[in-house]
Amino acid sequence: MYLADRSTPREARESAETSPATPDGIRRRGPLRAVPPTVLALGTVSLITDVSTEMVTAVLPLYLVMGLGLSPLGFGVLDGLQNGVSALVQLTGGHLADRVRNHKLIAGIGYGLSALGKPLLLVHNLGALGAALTLDRTGKGLRTAPRDAMISLSAPPERQGRVFGVHRAMDTTGALLGPVLAFLILGVAAGGYDAVFAVSGCVAALGVLVLVLFVPGRRGRAAGPAPGGLGTGGPDAAAPPAGDPAGTARVPAARTGEEPPAAEAGATQPAAVVPAAPRPDLRAALGLLRGRRLRSLFVCAVLLGLTTVSDAFLYLLVQRRTGIGEQWFPLLPLGTAAVFLLLAMPLGRLSDRIGRRTVFLAGHGGLLLAYALLLWAPQTPFVPYLVLLLHGAFYAATDGVLPAAVAATVPEGLRASGLALVGTGQALARFSCSLAFGAAWAAWGDGPALAAAALGLVCCATVAGAALRPTGETR
Repeated sequence: MYLADRSTPREARESAETSPATPDGIRRRGPLRAVPPTVLALGTVSLITDVSTEMVTAVLPLYLVMGLGLSPLGFGVLDGLQNGVSALVQLTGGHLADRVRNHKLIAGIGYGLSALGKPLLLVHNLGALGAALTLDRTGKGLRTAPRDAMISLSAPPERQGRVFGVHRAMDTTGALLGPVLAFLILGVAAGGYDAVFAVSGCVAALGVLVLVLFVPGRRGRAAGPAPGGLGTGGPDAAAPPAGDPAGTARVPAARTGEEPPAAEAGATQPAAVVPAAPRPDLRAALGLLRGRRLRSLFVCAVLLGLTTVSDAFLYLLVQRRTGIGEQWFPLLPLGTAAVFLLLAMPLGRLSDRIGRRTVFLAGHGGLLLAYALLLWAPQTPFVPYLVLLLHGAFYAATDGVLPAAVAATVPEGLRASGLALVGTGQALARFSCSLAFGAAWAAWGDGPALAAAALGLVCCATVAGAALRPTGETR
């Protein structure tokens, strides 16, 4: 997979680290000097949207389980429904973005749907709540692949880890602020949960406005597929398009703006007519899985997703197994978000340097350690803090690294579709995990359910480590 991108020449990596100019020619100082404006604008939209989303996420598990009396199995079904809906539409969003060649349009529709669903949270019944969550997850599914495609197309391959890290750090700033705002509103507003839901809707509308006004409508340009990735091989080309399994048809190189030289000095050449590239269809998008690299990424993302307990379940486990008071429950996502914020950019840059496979697998190792602490030492005073620390480090090491790896395996014209393929597989796997974990909790209790998830994670991480090993690596 592209998680072990070591084939980029050392000089190119060092130049990328020291060059003060961004790809668009704007010079900056400090850690953001190599970050394109498109990434910063999208990061701002994600920050605002995540404030809105995490305000709801922080109180929703407690509201459903403690307030409405929903069982762990019922909560697992609802939590899984969110991931399932997102997965079902994610591939549609990526394909549409490539098809209409307007990533901003599809992303904007996704952000808009999420904002439209917020008022339904004020209706106090499970039907309206399910509709609100469905709209929110549908919007997230539509926007994720086009947004990540815009990010990947705005930077060269050797900076993919960094720009995704910056975006995830900004996104997580919103995730950090959302629970704090929800906690403050619950403490001062008479309406309690309704006040949180109403403010969340207003913030979501602001995010859509920022997207419309400040995110460029044109897709960014970047170099072609990176010469390496998560670790499934050497510098082979990206996956061949459907109908060309041998890879004889090559993706045209990215345009550099230079004019081709005239055939002869002084010769007058008519303007060349370049035919428009055919719009990608669904068959071409699915044909990307014929490539060994993307197929390995897809399989590993699915396997690891099957053993990744959802955030909501993890916070419920922390609260129940460590005995944290219910009044502090909305602040648990704050710990994860704070660590994610601090580590997202450093680990993204580290993945550009040492290889994405190492960082990606280390993140899942941290998640496994968090499971072990909750299983075998839940009453130790510092365990809640360690679990949240490891949970945040897991996201920092995987959430931006995986799309950076995927982006390096697919051509520009199918970038959103390739990202959506892997994202859809991962989301469906996590949907299945939520259903299975909720059923196991209801049948056996939280401890045995978590032990089963930990054992599954050990097995799947072992398989993923072998599948992502670069060709020629003996260890």
